[in-house]
Amino acid sequence: MKHLIIFFILIVTILDTSAEQLYINPQIGKDMNSGTKSNPLKTILEAAKRVNSNRTKGATTIILSKGVHLLTETVLFNNNKYTTEDRLVIRAEVMPDDIAWSPQLMPMIVTAVPLIAGVGGLEGRGIQPEVNHVTIEGLRFTGSPDYSYMDDENIRRSYPIWRDGKHLNDLIVTQCLFAGDIDVLPLHVGVIANGYGLVIDHCVFFNCKNPVVFWKTDGQKGAGNAMRHCLVYGCYFSGVWTTQGTAGDDFEFHHNIIANSNTVWIREQGSKLQYKAYDCIFTDYTDLAGYGSGPLRGNNPTPSDFLQMERVRLSGNIQLEKDQRNRNYLQLKAGSDGGELNTGLFKMKR
Repeated sequence: MKHLIIFFILIVTILDTSAEQLYINPQIGKDMNSGTKSNPLKTILEAAKRVNSNRTKGATTIILSKGVHLLTETVLFNNNKYTTEDRLVIRAEVMPDDIAWSPQLMPMIVTAVPLIAGVGGLEGRGIQPEVNHVTIEGLRFTGSPDYSYMDDENIRRSYPIWRDGKHLNDLIVTQCLFAGDIDVLPLHVGVIANGYGLVIDHCVFFNCKNPVVFWKTDGQKGAGNAMRHCLVYGCYFSGVWTTQGTAGDDFEFHHNIIANSNTVWIREQGSKLQYKAYDCIFTDYTDLAGYGSGPLRGNNPTPSDFLQMERVRLSGNIQLEKDQRNRNYLQLKAGSDGGELNTGLFKMKR
């Protein structure tokens, strides 16, 4: 029995030491520090460098303190060693469902990276997870300080979260706030990802151009995409954008509110895919559906017959809380329509 206990302790110790944990505090951290809670790093970029060079199998958790996390370079993760159970997690130190949480405690990610050439202009990529099995949770993302418009043919675009690999699988973005401003801090797309298994869960998108683009795949098989319990408000191009890579019968879309936005659902030009939405509110929009034609052009309104809607309301009085002192800042105001859908940052009902 004694030997079994010692063996168990040894196994637990080995498993525990295989899990990598790095703390980041932009106020007191230094990038030459060890990365412990008492000796934190300063930047996410340094954490990514350490993660990419650590070939030991096991989970990684990167914990961000409150404060402004300025990205002056794209934060690329390319050490593809993770599994469904042993994930790469990038998270806030205090999460929205914690008792002590307030909006002021959300780590704020500001993307001010050097722009690179893209289709129709320039683009800035913030966090770029080019690996499988990633969770990003509890963070606030802003737009870019760059002006959007260069000329009639070129624009600048801010992508806080970008995934390029068409073969990649399993990216969860949950309890995150994306807040932009068309004139001051334009946010082109909150999350844009190729590949499979992109899950957008309990997120808030405020005054973004596009909240999320479910992009292209390599034509193989992967996990399904999902958008659920999200609040989209004031998005001036689309509420959700799907492409041919987003199979309609493998796309979970429910308990979302899209309000005061331009086109609710944008599809890739020529798409014949069918989708289902249930338990949602779409209200105060210009068009219910349309085809998108890339970053430079406008949308082309289309019929919505591709979209099967169950228990979807096409009207409603959606009000947002604008008092920054309140816990539900930029979420549904008390008494607003849609409270029963449990959209927004909180998963636990109080």
